[in-house]
Amino acid sequence: MQQRLQDPFLRLLDRYQRDFPLQSAPFALLAAECGLPESVLLLRLQQARDDGLISRIGAVFAPNTVGASTLAALAVPPARLDEVAALVSSLPQVNHNYARDHHYNLWFVLAAPDRAGIVAALARIAELTGLVPLDLPLEREYHIDLGFALGEQGPSRRVTVSPPPPALDEADRRLISALGDGLPLLPCPFLPLAAASGLAEQAVRERLQDWETSGVVRRFGFVLRHHELGFRGNAMCVWQVPAAARDDIGARLAGDAAVSLCYARPPLGPHWPYNLFCMIHTRDADSARREVRRLAEEHLLLHVPQAMLLSTRRYTQRGARYHQETT
Repeated sequence: MQQRLQDPFLRLLDRYQRDFPLQSAPFALLAAECGLPESVLLLRLQQARDDGLISRIGAVFAPNTVGASTLAALAVPPARLDEVAALVSSLPQVNHNYARDHHYNLWFVLAAPDRAGIVAALARIAELTGLVPLDLPLEREYHIDLGFALGEQGPSRRVTVSPPPPALDEADRRLISALGDGLPLLPCPFLPLAAASGLAEQAVRERLQDWETSGVVRRFGFVLRHHELGFRGNAMCVWQVPAAARDDIGARLAGDAAVSLCYARPPLGPHWPYNLFCMIHTRDADSARREVRRLAEEHLLLHVPQAMLLSTRRYTQRGARYHQETT
């Protein structure tokens, strides 16, 4: 990948995973930066999206600021895994859906305007599948700012503290809904967002800038797909740590360069006793195992109950739909 970063286009993807220019014609600015005509850059971005390298260009909202979310899981009989995964992915509330090598083998993230919407979606999943999902809402974040450095100019690690939820009006909700699929690949991509939200184009950009400045938007830019980038060792590590020590251990783990995400979620009894979660993204499964072992050794976690759940298949990866337009 380092060699491929000789390509100015790939350096652009690396650089603008955050701080994407909120200007009327941002692609003209990016095209000039990498020495391409704007039309050529748009074609290359479309190809990268078609190839799955780019998920979207848009906003990653801080948890529990513009809506509610949860991590959920099902223990699916292996013969039904693809069938159940398709049912889960069919719900608009589901934005990530992965198979993992564990008794709880289907893991997915849901987003909705409020907690009631999450509860209703989980009930619908139980009805569709005949299986009872684990519901693991976020209790505390230590590091949630997922980006993938393709080279030296990749997204820097930043302290990630969610601000209080902003007061949202109807125009805000329409804008959040329109952002679900990301920016359209057009010379003036904020104009369709303006039309969808009922705001002036400048007001859309100013609102996005305000959300980014306040931390409501964690980052605005290219959202890349890790598997296509060669990060194929996707491991979720979970530990059952003493409640009194959880935040201290979580803060230490969050500072480790190998940790992509780190957060606390509630234990749910003997069938799921874990309260501290990390995500590790490496080039392969063996590398992920080594990193998890190193984390456990360095942070004195070798002797606490723990599990590593490697991803075996991605069913869904898309932007969260916190608010959906109804017809």
